Amino acid sequence: MTTQPPPAHQTPEDEAEGRAIQDRLRGLVVLDEPGPPPGTGLVTGVDVAYDDEKDVVVAAAVVLDAETLETVDEATAVGTISFPYVPGLLAFREIPTVLEALESLTVDPGVVICDGYGLAHPRRFGLASHLGVLTGLPVIGVGKNPFTFSYEAPGPRRGDFSPLTDGDEVVGRALRTQENTNPIFVSVGHRIDLDNACAHTLRLARRFRQPESTRRADALCRQTLREATA
Repeated sequence: MTTQPPPAHQTPEDEAEGRAIQDRLRGLVVLDEPGPPPGTGLVTGVDVAYDDEKDVVVAAAVVLDAETLETVDEATAVGTISFPYVPGLLAFREIPTVLEALESLTVDPGVVICDGYGLAHPRRFGLASHLGVLTGLPVIGVGKNPFTFSYEAPGPRRGDFSPLTDGDEVVGRALRTQENTNPIFVSVGHRIDLDNACAHTLRLARRFRQPESTRRADALCRQTLREATA
């Protein structure tokens, strides 16, 4: 069977075109693969930081050994903000620089963890899904808040979870990664199922609320933004 190459990134001219691109690419999201087992291979955290006044966006990608959580590789990219702030279309501001950072890595990224959302998105096509479709990689979205969706508080223990819902539709999970902390919100991006996405996230969040992958990417992109705008 011939595998089609991933589509190229497009920057929309306006909001309507952005929504149309999302609607078209959403049909390419793969939801019937379990994804790699947690604790194997490599995992890569990606995060983005902005300086809107200076029109600068920075992305960082940090690759970890999934078993030991040792940093294997890291890369950053600095770009210009190419799309205005529009709720639901934030991926178009971030993806070009994220792709550049990922392409600068010297190793295969493995599973990618985004500080953002996948199916937990009004059009079921957040940053994690968008990035997955454009790269062909398995991608997980891990957000710090529930966005516009509903959930019941999960149990108090590490690993407890509850559904993140839009009406009757489950779009992700509220996952307790540490006792006595707020949950984080996990959603499928591309080429991984929700059980496995949560298992990866929990394994990566050994000491803190956030996965170690995106914690390190967040620190690196903030540092790079300070240097780029100094």
